[in-house]
Amino acid sequence: MSEKPNILIVGAGAIGSFYGAILKQAGCSVSVVLRSEYETVRTRGIRINSPLGDLSYTPDAVYRDGDTLPQAPDYLILCVKVLPGVDRAALVRPWIGPATCLVLIENGIDIERELADACPKNPLISCLAFIAASRTAPGEIEHQAYGKLVMGRFPDGLDDHSHNLAALFREGGINVDLTEQVIAERWRKCLWNTPFNPLSVLANGADTLTILDTEGGEALIRALMAEVIAVAAADGFTMEPELIDKNIKGTRKMPPYKNSMALDYLNGQPIELDAVLGNVVAIANRHQVPVPHLETVLTALRMRQPAG
Repeated sequence: MSEKPNILIVGAGAIGSFYGAILKQAGCSVSVVLRSEYETVRTRGIRINSPLGDLSYTPDAVYRDGDTLPQAPDYLILCVKVLPGVDRAALVRPWIGPATCLVLIENGIDIERELADACPKNPLISCLAFIAASRTAPGEIEHQAYGKLVMGRFPDGLDDHSHNLAALFREGGINVDLTEQVIAERWRKCLWNTPFNPLSVLANGADTLTILDTEGGEALIRALMAEVIAVAAADGFTMEPELIDKNIKGTRKMPPYKNSMALDYLNGQPIELDAVLGNVVAIANRHQVPVPHLETVLTALRMRQPAG
């Protein structure tokens, strides 16, 4: 790739800042759109402590709402929480050009259609991030572990945009898997996230082993996972039942882990309830798949904390 593309990151929190750093390492021009941390990042840059080394960088430009770009970006990377009331199309519309490729690095299932419908002529890449990172102070990020991306064109297939972006991330130092079935990969990630994330909130921010080791906890996780597999199958994406054992065994091998939804809850932040769980139940209802365990967890969480 002779000339490196211009990258604009909308939502430069922990995740957006980290992947911006990786693209900066690859030699790209990386700019960010910020609200609350605009002055801090504009004057001091973004500081990232990582097992990969010091990934701190100064964005090529820092923008806020109402600013004008000198030129449209080649890639616009959206890294915001998928919450009710957050108009993601409105967040990207002022910044894209006719040839801009939209890239979503966000959680959940059935989250791409809003952007695909709003920007039908722009290529859209959907990414799943496997990373542990958190914001520790304005403009400061702690990257604890991982960083791998799984990406593909939405709704399916691969194109030059996918291959080129994957090559840049790899050049920057992380692993990337390309997939022609990115929605299938989202379902595979939901198999873990949809049971564990909501239960961690119902259990007051419990870690993974606390959930599994509580009497009845593993059985409940298994029941929720079985329902996710049934919903995915009705939606056209088959997952092997053996994945339930594989996920639980893998989780037991990990150190006790508080997932991102648990941390958001403990920090008083809104949780991505619909993206991670509510949309799964909505798809189940659309296909008339009974999901009593998922529905019970969803209702209990809505009683405890309104989504978003």
